[in-house]
Amino acid sequence: MLKKMENQEIVNTPELKAAAAQYLMNTYGERALCLVRGKGARVWDSDGKEYLDFLAGISVNNLGHCHPAIVRAIREQSEILIHCSNLYLIKPQIELAKTLVEHSFADRCFFANSGAEANEGAIKLARLYSKNKHGEGRYEIVSMKQSFHGRTFGALSATGQAKVQSGFEPLLEGFCFAEFNNIESVKSLVTGKTCAVILEPVQGEGGVIPATREFLKEIRSLCDEKDLVLILDEIQCGLGRIGTNFAYEYYGITPDVVTLAKALGGGAPIGAILARKPFSDVFSPGKHAHTFGGNPLASAAALAYVTELFEKKIASFAAETGRYLKTQLQKLAERYPFIKEVRGVGMMLALALDHPAEQLYKRCMSKGLLVNCTCEKIIRLLPPLTITQEDCDEAVGILESALSEEKSE
Repeated sequence: MLKKMENQEIVNTPELKAAAAQYLMNTYGERALCLVRGKGARVWDSDGKEYLDFLAGISVNNLGHCHPAIVRAIREQSEILIHCSNLYLIKPQIELAKTLVEHSFADRCFFANSGAEANEGAIKLARLYSKNKHGEGRYEIVSMKQSFHGRTFGALSATGQAKVQSGFEPLLEGFCFAEFNNIESVKSLVTGKTCAVILEPVQGEGGVIPATREFLKEIRSLCDEKDLVLILDEIQCGLGRIGTNFAYEYYGITPDVVTLAKALGGGAPIGAILARKPFSDVFSPGKHAHTFGGNPLASAAALAYVTELFEKKIASFAAETGRYLKTQLQKLAERYPFIKEVRGVGMMLALALDHPAEQLYKRCMSKGLLVNCTCEKIIRLLPPLTITQEDCDEAVGILESALSEEKSE
């Protein structure tokens, strides 16, 4: 039997870890914490220890944990209708689509359950658009090296990281990979078979690397010239994360298709494809579908999130606080030479070290700060967009304490 606390929550004990090892597939490696409660930028583990959360569920809890508007929307919707399938009109889904369209470049939306599924749909949309307009033979998609688009087969095939793809070959054909921020590399891969370009405006899993404005404007011009579908994967960097409502706004371009997920549902699983005409018109009945995508519960949560985002100008607040946090991180870099670079935009920031970052990540956790290690040498920070400068100072203080121990080794 698993040990339980008086309030019936399972305790994070060796028995719990043993049960996880027995019953769960080991796809995440060792997980040191069992988080049981969250509020704002704080979370608590099953031993009652408090943490400052600068990961936000990997850019999901952008309004912080258990934001009242999202909690209220989920509670109220759960008492009315949780699921009914997309065979029927869904009022909160339509309201969500209307809100997204009215605040973006898009003419129509399609809803999925996750970012990977949104990217799968975008790949299908791009190929179908090209086939309808140009006939057979145009199906190849140019992606970027070090990109990450998901772990389903189409999204995996579009991902430019061999370590993620290894063991799953043969992958879906028709993808090639250009150097990020190198327009000549992209141009060299475009042929008569190319139908689309897909990229993240800021690469997340690839090391928190922003595209340059010049690069994205050149990509837009290339897609216009060759009649290619421009797909922006904003799953991690969109919805306020880099200081604008949508990442494409930061770069001053208009995409053809944008994929969203992560923060969209405030923790409820939902993804979205946003597209402008004529690209949005290619999904006719029977061409694409989901059972759960945009169901009443997830749509109600997402509507609450985007309403807060747009009406309360969360992105502008995040841009200002993000600039403050980046400045404080740059001061750390001046004191610790093994920090090679402070990267990122808005609230999507990272420390690039000259050595593996795993121990620093673990030290931060032990001291009460949740961050993330990616690309082996990168400490990634994705705090809630609503954090205060005081939260930033506390996080930087914990980082400095951990860095000082790193330096002494």
